[in-house]
Amino acid sequence: MPAQIGGVRVVHDGWARFLVAEVIQPDGTRISREVEDHGRAVAVLPYDPERRVATLVSQLRAPLLYAGGPDSIIEIPAGLLEDEAPEEGARREVTEETGLRLGPLDLVASAWSMPGLSTERMDLFLATYAAADRLGAGGGLANEGEAVTVHEIPLAELAAMVTRGALADMKTLVLLFALQIRRPDLFAA
Repeated sequence: MPAQIGGVRVVHDGWARFLVAEVIQPDGTRISREVEDHGRAVAVLPYDPERRVATLVSQLRAPLLYAGGPDSIIEIPAGLLEDEAPEEGARREVTEETGLRLGPLDLVASAWSMPGLSTERMDLFLATYAAADRLGAGGGLANEGEAVTVHEIPLAELAAMVTRGALADMKTLVLLFALQIRRPDLFAA
């Protein structure tokens, strides 16, 4: 028999839901596992191939503080889907957070971000923009408690940040590596 869920108990239902699932393993053994459930997400590395820069963001991250880290890190724009296609959600998140209008979206992967804990599946995109695509300042949505700082960083500097260990966000690293593989010419000093 394949593994299956025997039952679920909701322990918190807010921005994310936290569950305790009873899992019946193939041999019939029952175990409990905690599950964080908040739905699908998107993340985008917006880059300008002409100026060889990318736009990233930083904002307060309570989990980092709780874990003894900094209060924010440099990362790519990302967010949860709101009853929309991943491509629409990606464009919405980037506009809200950075003020940019994106060119074509290039799907790199649809991946589970933390399969041992979370139901989150994230669609990861690369997308071009140009200097003329700035629609506003960005900064996120005040009614969602967002205070996003926008950073336009040369691609060569982002590569150097990886080498120094100065980028610590997994989704940002994945998409930066994907861009380096697909367009190594953009990273030349």
